[in-house]
Amino acid sequence: MIDPVNNFKIPEEWIVRTGLAREELEEKVASGMIVVLSDGSVLKRGYTTGTTASAAAKAAVLSLKKTVDNVSVPTPVGLRAQLEVSETSQGRAIVKKIPNDHESDITRGLEFVGEAREAEGIRILGGKGIGIVRRDGLQVPKGQPAINPKPMEQIKAAVQEAVEELGLSGAEVTISIPDGERIGKETLNSRIGVEGGISVLGSTGFVEPWNDHLGEMRGDLIRCTDRVVLTTGRIGMRYSHMLFPDYTVVMIGSRISEGLGYASGDVIICGLPGLVLKWGNPEMLESSGYATVVEMLKKEPEHIRLKEAFEMAVEKGKGARIVVIDRDGSVLMDSKNES
Repeated sequence: MIDPVNNFKIPEEWIVRTGLAREELEEKVASGMIVVLSDGSVLKRGYTTGTTASAAAKAAVLSLKKTVDNVSVPTPVGLRAQLEVSETSQGRAIVKKIPNDHESDITRGLEFVGEAREAEGIRILGGKGIGIVRRDGLQVPKGQPAINPKPMEQIKAAVQEAVEELGLSGAEVTISIPDGERIGKETLNSRIGVEGGISVLGSTGFVEPWNDHLGEMRGDLIRCTDRVVLTTGRIGMRYSHMLFPDYTVVMIGSRISEGLGYASGDVIICGLPGLVLKWGNPEMLESSGYATVVEMLKKEPEHIRLKEAFEMAVEKGKGARIVVIDRDGSVLMDSKNES
């Protein structure tokens, strides 16, 4: 059984631990709306701001000529998302962002409003409550609404479906979030250069049921728990929650030593080989003939420097369990199994 959002092959023992009928579990997993953890727990995903905006935009276009109470929209991972439409009038629709098991998702329940008119081609505009980018270097150009490229593609694809269904030559849709400016003040947007609202995001179309723990709160989170997983990035974050559901998972990037300094009790360091092994031995690639750790692993998985770097990581971990995973969540190295 494979999770279609992250392509993770769910181990059979995890499936058994859920206690659910296999047919029921398969249906839920196939929808992309649940995550199965190693202890058999099942957590509910939600839809991203990008998916919700797509639904509001499509419903607004459809409402130009028909009554709409729910819509199906594409997501970047190829699954369809089905969302209810709260309100419609001609050329206007409201869709609410659905709740999920991500406790700190402050955008849960937000209303997304789509307002559409017939036009030539497809044009998407950002209205009130969508932030404006005020600095260079982000995915969206300075001065533009903070709708990232992937969700913008998703919104346009959803609108294209509506245009084709109605036989229109095109549509212009303005997306707004009435409470977006207030909620935006509770996010990191102002620090990264987005002002006046929230960002429309989402690389998969689905919200994972956990917090990325970005920013200054990392040290406090690590100090306040006696069972912690320090992980190096979002892929590590995703699979650490699945592998170690009884632990607090905190993303620390390349600052593994700093994270260890905050930690006490039962500590696991889990992440991709590039960061974990190079943390163990920063010089492991010198004169090796390889440009990256991933290249070395792929071409020469038994290379002595991989083993040496792992052993050095275990030593630097000072008792922490070291777990190296690949991009699909498979465990490549685990100090618990090697001790």
